Amino acid sequence: MESQEKKSRRPWVVGVSGASGTPYAASVLRGLLAAGESVDLVVSRASRLTLLDETGISFRDAHWREDLAAWLARGADGKPDTFDVADSLDDVRYWAAGDLAAGPSSGSYPAKGMLVVPASTAAVAGVALGLSKDLLQRVASVTLKERRPLVVAVRETPLNGQTLKHMVTLDEAGAVVLPASPAFYAGATHIQDLVDFVAGRVLDAAGVPHELYRRWEGDLGGGSRSD
Repeated sequence: MESQEKKSRRPWVVGVSGASGTPYAASVLRGLLAAGESVDLVVSRASRLTLLDETGISFRDAHWREDLAAWLARGADGKPDTFDVADSLDDVRYWAAGDLAAGPSSGSYPAKGMLVVPASTAAVAGVALGLSKDLLQRVASVTLKERRPLVVAVRETPLNGQTLKHMVTLDEAGAVVLPASPAFYAGATHIQDLVDFVAGRVLDAAGVPHELYRRWEGDLGGGSRSD
């Protein structure tokens, strides 16, 4: 029975690059797990520095499960233990960024697709140019060549011409380029609401159901309601 479950497992690969915006990644991960999705996680070397800076959490290969639990439990406002994630990490698999022989590095690995969130301009360039300098870029390239969904949540401003060209290249290759741009019509009253809106749009692009934000229903004034 266990071997059959392993054979049928088809995870979403979540790649976290070094751009600011680790709360976006945490919200996407919580959303995937809440939807009952399997997750393969790749945390780039640069993103560890960002995560340490934004949350105070040191993400360690040997203790990734404990560090991931602390990260996902943390609210976007920095408060620890905001979310209960203790029992939701059973179907998460972690791959080190330098492991180019990892499962998702091959097109034969049965992944549903990949979500890069947040995506730095360096990650955008690397994927657009097919550099595959680390596992995150390699998996993104594999996702494109296998014609699987790839969502790239770009977190940078302003954008220069070269990055815009790279984003067009990704779009033409079949990726969804999704700038991390919060909207306010959903009635945000807290920083977590703005983070969850972006995360929700990432999950929308991947076709994963969620309840992270209130959807537009055509009623003006919805963003000012407190319900």
